[in-house]
Amino acid sequence: MDKRVFVVLALLIGFVLGARAQWDVQFSDYTALKSFYNPAVAGTDGKLNVAGVFSLQTMGYDKSATTLYVGADAPVYFLNPHHGAGLSFFNDNNGIFTSTRISLQYAYNIRVGKRGRLAIGFLGAMMTEKVESKGMTLEENNDPAFPSSSANGNKIDMGAGFYYYHPKLWAGLSAQHLAAPTLVLGDKYEVEVPRMYYLMGGCNIRLGHSLLTLQPSFLLQSDFDHWREDVQCKLLYESGAKKFFGGVGYSPEKSVTFLLGGMFHGVNFGYNYQMYTSGIGVINGSHEIVIGYQTDLDLFKKGRNKHQSVRWL
Repeated sequence: MDKRVFVVLALLIGFVLGARAQWDVQFSDYTALKSFYNPAVAGTDGKLNVAGVFSLQTMGYDKSATTLYVGADAPVYFLNPHHGAGLSFFNDNNGIFTSTRISLQYAYNIRVGKRGRLAIGFLGAMMTEKVESKGMTLEENNDPAFPSSSANGNKIDMGAGFYYYHPKLWAGLSAQHLAAPTLVLGDKYEVEVPRMYYLMGGCNIRLGHSLLTLQPSFLLQSDFDHWREDVQCKLLYESGAKKFFGGVGYSPEKSVTFLLGGMFHGVNFGYNYQMYTSGIGVINGSHEIVIGYQTDLDLFKKGRNKHQSVRWL
């Protein structure tokens, strides 16, 4: 592998480890959900990608937060191979608050070198925030700080990003909530959504002539007031159409994550456990299940539409 890849990756990881972050919803296996963070990913690899994830946070506590995300993206060949599009649904339920977002993505990509792609992408979304008074137990009835009935608000949201893809190296820079929307819930309540910026990247390192590939990666998230950084490394075993991986992730001062999964003829399944290193304790971590599917849509290739591994790598 080119030594320049190692230099770039080392510099980026060094930058990540020097930062601190707060975040939007944080998925444990962010490499499985690149298009969630960056709209420029849509259609870049020439395949139909479908991914779904369910996350249960702080297991063991009453009314634990749950998150559901389902997304799909693909190249748009009836225009030309440079176009990609995506559609996603996101729902986060945290106590009395429920956040929902339906997004449309568009990306335009160009070939860079023999195997690389560079893309710019845009996202348009409808956000809904709901607060529900049902189930709340208050010391004082009719406390004006809390809603006496359910209330909700809607707002248009936007995002944009850049993404570079190569079989041995990938990187992306993106921004979500560019409009910094303020959702008005009923007559009393407002939810401000700050702009959020993401820097992510990784590479694939084949271990000699073996069937093993090492896949280090990182994700940095920031609104420039708070920071969060994550680093991750997977070890992939590949034999024909079957793949298995295990890995570990780390977020300084926050958590350690364990990842395990497999891929079979285009269908994959993964389980991740995020163990918090401070605060709520080891056993009250977050569980995450990821299910995905991928197939080749390059209609101009011979042997087209053969099933391939999903874009987790």
